[in-house]
Amino acid sequence: MPAYDPNNIFAKILRGELPCYKVYEDDKALAFLDIMPRAPGHTLVLPKAPARNILDVPPDDLAHVAKVAQKIAKAAMTALGADGITVQQFNEGPGGQVVFHLHVHVIPRMAGVPMKPPAEFKEKPEALAEMAKTLMAALAAG
Repeated sequence: MPAYDPNNIFAKILRGELPCYKVYEDDKALAFLDIMPRAPGHTLVLPKAPARNILDVPPDDLAHVAKVAQKIAKAAMTALGADGITVQQFNEGPGGQVVFHLHVHVIPRMAGVPMKPPAEFKEKPEALAEMAKTLMAALAAG
């Protein structure tokens, strides 16, 4: 397996070199909106520690990412009135991974509404900013 690349886009976001629409952050994880969402509220959850994917992440960091993904999923169900949640996680290119820093997709779903194709639609910044506020408020409310 190739080594972790500290210059991947998510590492740059974690270092504050690139902006994101933050939904949640603690000492071990960051969650932010996907700028090319497959559905409204599509959030990415990643560990702050360098990890290429599930194959090299320390188990405790993986467990923490799962806990944060669950928090985001519950908040999205409440705040967005979602009917369900799709959780996706890809490993290495043949497994569908595009950015090589471990991340989990938490995608709110509405009954009868298909997901948009991946990386096909870039959401407007103002819509992402509003969605981030909505999800943060739901997380704060518990």
